Amino acid sequence: MNHLESILEHNREFVEEKKYEQYLTDKFPDKKMVVLTCMDTRLIDLLPRAMNLRNGDAKIIRNAGAIVTQPFGNIMRSILVALYELNSSEVFVVGHHECGMTGLNAGNIIEKAKASGVPENTIQTLRNGGIDLERWLTGFDNVTQGVMKSVQIIKNHPLLPAGVPVHGLIIHPETGKLDVLVNGYDE
Repeated sequence: MNHLESILEHNREFVEEKKYEQYLTDKFPDKKMVVLTCMDTRLIDLLPRAMNLRNGDAKIIRNAGAIVTQPFGNIMRSILVALYELNSSEVFVVGHHECGMTGLNAGNIIEKAKASGVPENTIQTLRNGGIDLERWLTGFDNVTQGVMKSVQIIKNHPLLPAGVPVHGLIIHPETGKLDVLVNGYDE
């Protein structure tokens, strides 16, 4: 049985046995929070438990490194939608120690893409089209830098509602210990 078949079999039982009932909530976060964090598998269950979040408490956005790379990209749009349309009233950026985005080398990714069959002319077409692959595929030197940069982009966004606290934290991916880099209430 492949992954898709296994998932669909589990899902059939999940729905038939009404296991979904414990997760029922609405689209508005009860704690009025939007959390930007990393997609690291160690954080899937750990982060909500370390932050005392249950299903329905917060909008959680996950991407590689918990980073906002551009002020008018998908991540910032999601944050603004959470604030304006879904009743969130504060933002938490939560990076983590031992992040795979630390020291990420764009050249390695490009070489692996070529090795997997992406033709060199596709890479050149992207570059000729103005795509800076090295910038786009780069992470950060350290997690503190990554969190601080994301916090700054969010805080300085021209569409951010006035008075919205933007917090920056780092979580330890084994213990769940949170360290505060930016207390948005102090800003």
